Amino acid sequence: MTTTVDFVDPLELVDAERYGRRGYPHEVWTRLRAEAPVARIEPPGWERFWAITKHADVQYVAKEPLKFSSAGGITLRRAGAALPPPTEILVLQDPPKHGPMRRVANPNFTPRGVRARRDDIDEIAAEILDAALADSDELDFVDAVAAPFPLAVIASVLGAPRSDVDDLFRWTNEIIGKDDPEFRRDGETPGQTIKRARGELHAYLVGLIDQRRSAPQDDLVTLLLGADLDGVPLRPDTLLAYAELLVEAGNETTRNAISGGLLALAEHPAEWEKLRANPDLVPDAVEEMLRWVSPISHFTRLATEEVEVAGVTIPKGEQVALYFASANRDEDVFDDPFTFRVDRNPNPHLTFGFGEHFCMGAHLARVEIEVMYRRLLERIDSFEVSGPIERLSSITNGSLKRLPIRCRRRA
Repeated sequence: MTTTVDFVDPLELVDAERYGRRGYPHEVWTRLRAEAPVARIEPPGWERFWAITKHADVQYVAKEPLKFSSAGGITLRRAGAALPPPTEILVLQDPPKHGPMRRVANPNFTPRGVRARRDDIDEIAAEILDAALADSDELDFVDAVAAPFPLAVIASVLGAPRSDVDDLFRWTNEIIGKDDPEFRRDGETPGQTIKRARGELHAYLVGLIDQRRSAPQDDLVTLLLGADLDGVPLRPDTLLAYAELLVEAGNETTRNAISGGLLALAEHPAEWEKLRANPDLVPDAVEEMLRWVSPISHFTRLATEEVEVAGVTIPKGEQVALYFASANRDEDVFDDPFTFRVDRNPNPHLTFGFGEHFCMGAHLARVEIEVMYRRLLERIDSFEVSGPIERLSSITNGSLKRLPIRCRRRA
């Protein structure tokens, strides 16, 4: 098996502007799956990394957290960039620390915990949709629906006022979209943007935590203040890292799946009609949207020892990129993977990851997407894209910045 990829321009995998202009590089991933599923990539200006593009190989790496560490960062590194300093952010923890930290907040995100919130989630979805459709049949679906909805849900979970959602939206755009010029202030580098925005978000969350210390409520921040690890209360930096993760990760995947799912339905109108005729297909449609959109293209791991993956030796200390979006088009796993089908079943996509770091918010995201699409089916007969679509310039987040639509409401 070859690891040489002279047939691929490595910038196709690391140029954020290309992602923003054309979307994910599925043609590149398809060829890598066929010819070099574990491929050494050496882009100019970036640290060398190994692209893992097959479903089975992504699963293998993801379920070996001691051989492939998250502590070295989960995004590709520029050449010469230092490894991140130790942090309390959950996604950057390895065993044995990861499990106990995860269990602190996990009860809120189990199927049972999410079911208890379903009525509240449904009410938020109805409010946001009704407001979006109140004055016009034309709207930017991202700005009016897909972005504010999951942020409002996360604000409710955390105990943040709904009035603060606009600030949370801005900070998460700047942190996640630091490579997109739209989200950088004049003269800022991407590094300066993320540092400033994260500092502003931290200051906000510290204020919210301080409020809950003096006035506890029935919310996640209050729960975290009363939680412990091995009998020791959470340290302030652990508490802050938890809250930050929920704000950033708790809205991005859901936002992208909701907006990308609607774009897929616009591009495949027969699938929308299939849903209208049989709303019981909504849960299957949610899974297909998650597979099709793959809101996170990849995360990285760092090899802690020399490891063999699919017959290829990965040297100790080198990054591997787990391309979830490629695995979700793997021809060996999915029948006709480049066809969008709302009734696809089974659908073993890897959108939420696999193994130790399987997304803690997966159940919440699924319920949010399902609730939103049930409400859309109640309110809309048909819709079409009515203007230019804009994508985020990011090699990690497959995000739509703008999705203008024109819809015809149900009588």
